[in-house]
Amino acid sequence: MRKRLLCCALLITATGCAMVGPDYRRPAVDVPAAWRIEEKEALDLADTAWWEQFNDPVLNGLVRTALSENKDLMIATARVEEFFGRYFSTRGDQFPFADAGASASRERVTEVGPTPIPSGVDSTFDYYEAFMSARWEIDFWGKYRRASEAARAELFSTEEARRTVVLTLVSAVAGAYVEIRALDKQLEITRRTVKTRLQTLDLFKIRLDRGIIPEIDVSQAEAEYEDALARVPEIELAIARTENALSILTGRNPGPIPRGLTIDELIPPAIPAGLPSDLLARRPDIRAAEQALIAANARIGVAKSLYFPTISLTGDLGTASADLSDLFSGRSKVWNVGVPLTVPIFTAGRIGGEVKSAEAFRKQTLYDYLQTVQNAFREVDDALVNQKKSDQKLQSLVRQTRALQNYARLAIMRYNEGVTSYLEVLDAERSLFNVELSKIAGRNAMLQALIDIYKSMGGGWVATAETVVNSQPVKSAGYIP
Repeated sequence: MRKRLLCCALLITATGCAMVGPDYRRPAVDVPAAWRIEEKEALDLADTAWWEQFNDPVLNGLVRTALSENKDLMIATARVEEFFGRYFSTRGDQFPFADAGASASRERVTEVGPTPIPSGVDSTFDYYEAFMSARWEIDFWGKYRRASEAARAELFSTEEARRTVVLTLVSAVAGAYVEIRALDKQLEITRRTVKTRLQTLDLFKIRLDRGIIPEIDVSQAEAEYEDALARVPEIELAIARTENALSILTGRNPGPIPRGLTIDELIPPAIPAGLPSDLLARRPDIRAAEQALIAANARIGVAKSLYFPTISLTGDLGTASADLSDLFSGRSKVWNVGVPLTVPIFTAGRIGGEVKSAEAFRKQTLYDYLQTVQNAFREVDDALVNQKKSDQKLQSLVRQTRALQNYARLAIMRYNEGVTSYLEVLDAERSLFNVELSKIAGRNAMLQALIDIYKSMGGGWVATAETVVNSQPVKSAGYIP
């Protein structure tokens, strides 16, 4: 008995030792030393709910609704649950498996077969059995441990993919809301311009009837009025489409969106700080790509383990009897113990093909990981440059608006005094109208650039967003066995 226990202990110890296949090591990444544009006023706000900095309760409510009702996020959450089950299913292969069963049957054998039944023997008989079976494939070479390692990494990759959906969703909701408020302001400016130009047109018609101004001035005023009027349905269409898109993001049917602060009242979020090297830990898509690489690396070990023998322990224990009353008597006991051994001898290249396929797939995931990192660096750098240049453009548009307002005022004075023609007034008002629309578009672009910075940098705010609706994130690596 001591020898048997010693053998079992050695077998169990062996299963916890070496595993075939390469152990994972994070590949070297060429990290930029700094961003193209360094913002001196940047703050470390990547872990805060940045959308709340807009100070708009309506936007905050839309984000909360999206995080609880968005269908893409629901799909991603269900996918994490699927891979959670897959991981435990794969991990179970490392451990012994036991089951139990019972059966009862009644059978009649032929009396005229090759083995005749003696006379007086009943050809019909009953048969009862109860048994318990156990099987365990000893994981000498780490096949199942590598498979569990791969399944665990795939689970974490799926979890990070879910966080990527959260990151994209919050950014998309905030961006769509800002876009709607910008369009609302443009529509307000356009309707005001339509009203002003209609008043001017009506006044010019009266002055034409009195012979004060020529007909050409009326035609010019009418053309400008129709130009502004034609822009109203164009902006209204853009508003409706953006509202419908935002409705879908919040998990609702297409429809109107409530309003809060105007585009001018929205407070721009502070610029978040972060070094390029921080992205490796802050971006969920980078972490997902790395987990996929870990899984692919482990799959090589699974493939290589097929070269080695398979050793299992099997056993059955039970009772069998033709009489139910004798089923649990000592005479009915049956058992067997086995140690099956399987050694691959000729596989026609199947195992070598699986190893080669696993190694090639690891290369693919490695290049995908490196490309994901590079794209992340590019997105952050683009967002920082975009924010800086958008802010500079907005300041120029603000100054241009003030200049054109003064130009329009002076042009009207000159026209009323007969110093210049109405063409100068038209040019001034047309320029002012266009730059007012451009200024709103510029503010929208500046706010969108700030949103893009938070989206591209990632950070702890993704976890903060997950807790906004008391959602339960998937267990972290420290809790997965």
